[in-house]
Amino acid sequence: MTDSLLPPDIVALAARVIAENAALGRKVAVAESCTGGLVSAALTEIAGSSSVFECGFVTYSNEAKHELLSVPGDIIDTFGAVSVACAWAMAQGALKHSSADVTVAISGIAGPDGGTPQKPVGLVVFARAQRDDSDVTAEERHFEPVSRASVRADAARVALELLLPVAKDDAGNEAGE
Repeated sequence: MTDSLLPPDIVALAARVIAENAALGRKVAVAESCTGGLVSAALTEIAGSSSVFECGFVTYSNEAKHELLSVPGDIIDTFGAVSVACAWAMAQGALKHSSADVTVAISGIAGPDGGTPQKPVGLVVFARAQRDDSDVTAEERHFEPVSRASVRADAARVALELLLPVAKDDAGNEAGE
């Protein structure tokens, strides 16, 4: 893995995503905005990833989010592209437009410009959706904006972690609930 353009920890995490989802026979897809394909690149860095990685949607513009992922315009108009609602719709759209079993969506403000007091540089939202589960995981994170690259790399790490299978107990609840 020393032959990668990507940081070793991201490649190692991507390898876990591929191995653990392959063991379950699951396909994954990603809907990326601020990471611009970084998560897809990490997954495809892994030999054999084609058995797990279905597709990646890089929807940087609001129009692309609407056209490629069916994100309703009123969600973007009301909450903005960097919102839990938009990430949720992106994750659902990735499920709708692929045959993946699990999807992750990422949207955020990597900087150095574009932030506001309400949505500062370093704010990134994530959502995970699974075809066989009505629950959608959505969360907002604020990364220290050391640089544009650091925000994007931190966001890619979180997105990869969200693609790891979640352990369930006998009642079907996530472990630790």
